[in-house]
Amino acid sequence: MAAKRKNLDITKYFSKKPMRLWSSGLMTRVFVYGTLKKGQPNNYRMFDSNNGKAEYLGSAFTIQKYPLVITTEYNIPFLLDIPGQGHRVHGEIYKVDDQMLKFLDDFESVPTMYQRTVVQLEVKEWVGKMEGEEMLSPGSITEVFVYTTTTYKPDWPSLPCYESYDAEGDHGLKYKRREERD
Repeated sequence: MAAKRKNLDITKYFSKKPMRLWSSGLMTRVFVYGTLKKGQPNNYRMFDSNNGKAEYLGSAFTIQKYPLVITTEYNIPFLLDIPGQGHRVHGEIYKVDDQMLKFLDDFESVPTMYQRTVVQLEVKEWVGKMEGEEMLSPGSITEVFVYTTTTYKPDWPSLPCYESYDAEGDHGLKYKRREERD
């Protein structure tokens, strides 16, 4: 039996034009572009059952350009909510349950540090299948939640921008894990 699709009203999470996202079986799609991606320092948090459930669906990049910068004394990646600047950002799509979504909101310090907004993505690779939905093929367009920030310092838009984040990248900015911070 196919899961009943639920129409989620997400207008309360952001102040842009009203949009709706589809959720299947109480799972929500989230785009991660930084330390939560595969091979990055916080990816394990996506699979800690104490945080909720998450499943990798595929890789994608933003339709619009955004500045992805690395900043603060901890070298944290931030996606600045300035559409049209920077690069098309590469990342991963996960489906998460409500418990994981709440964990991610807390982890990302919503709404003070990051804000959960909606972004349009172009699919690069799709391995997942949500109940009641067909597989998305490369080149397909989809909308998902992403953690961006509007609460950045004035100099952040002038920092170097990246297409893809890697904590061990050649940028030379070593990410400081939460456990290592004062």
